[in-house]
Amino acid sequence: MFDIILAMTIHILVIDGAFDVGLTAILDTLSLANELIPTLGVKVEPLEVCLVGARRHVSTAHGLKVPCAAPSTLGRADAAVVPALGAKQPAQLIEALGSKDVRNAQGLLREYRQDNALIGAACTSTFVLAEAGLLAGHRATTSWWLAPHFRQRYKDVGLEESRMLVTSHPFVTAGAALAHVDLALSLVNGRSPLLAATTARYLLVEKRASQAAFVIPDHLAHSDPLAERFERWSRSHLSQGFDLAVAASSVHSSARTLSRRIKAATGKTPLGFFQNLRLQHAVHLLETTTDSIESVAAAVGYADGVSLRALLRAKLGRGVREIRAQARSKPDL
Repeated sequence: MFDIILAMTIHILVIDGAFDVGLTAILDTLSLANELIPTLGVKVEPLEVCLVGARRHVSTAHGLKVPCAAPSTLGRADAAVVPALGAKQPAQLIEALGSKDVRNAQGLLREYRQDNALIGAACTSTFVLAEAGLLAGHRATTSWWLAPHFRQRYKDVGLEESRMLVTSHPFVTAGAALAHVDLALSLVNGRSPLLAATTARYLLVEKRASQAAFVIPDHLAHSDPLAERFERWSRSHLSQGFDLAVAASSVHSSARTLSRRIKAATGKTPLGFFQNLRLQHAVHLLETTTDSIESVAAAVGYADGVSLRALLRAKLGRGVREIRAQARSKPDL
């Protein structure tokens, strides 16, 4: 099996107020990859990583000064990556999108696009790409808790918020916070799958295709009063069958309005959101009780444990034993 050995130049576009963890996660992942090249036993060209910014020094959200080069002083990039903005809540993020630094970054990203560079973003920086109009007609992911706001603001983007990483050439978007590592590893993988796998082992990063295990469904529902009422009603009816007409009537809505509002707030149908709540409660019971899988299944409205096992594996990539083992390994707080 042959490894890809092509060289790659990566520009990391640092915007004022950048999320410190996101920036350093990308830098450390790419740096570690370069350090590990001699251990591979095959020839792989080092990744050339350059920090790019609107000024010679750009400040992170925590006030650290990052030395940057102007893109005009550098050669062509194979990839341009934007770490997240430090603003992580909707109101602050929307305000940050109107800043001069973000507008400058959007102009640079359009230039990278014209040069056919691969463009990557994670967490809140996915909003920067979308705000620039670059993601129109493409698929993308973002931070799970910002998904309702992303969907409402960028209706021309196919949002897949449950996924950790989405590639829609030439764009690669990643989910929340530490998904910056996944984004960086995807760049390494594009040049050397062996190097990416080795780097992931050193970082103790397992394959994680989904953000679903981290999502707090009621957090999403709180972006809309009707969705919040539906969420409360759903939690009290998890062990029962789901009927859309009954659910809509119970929250004083029509079925059509409920479907539209739940879709806007959570990206799911009412049934899909209801099933997510069932799954969340099932995981809670598995982690905090010694109840059998059959008992847990009955408590969340599934006919048998087999169905629940299959759903846990399909949605979370984990089985009952893994869920309980991970719960036992968590330190007491």
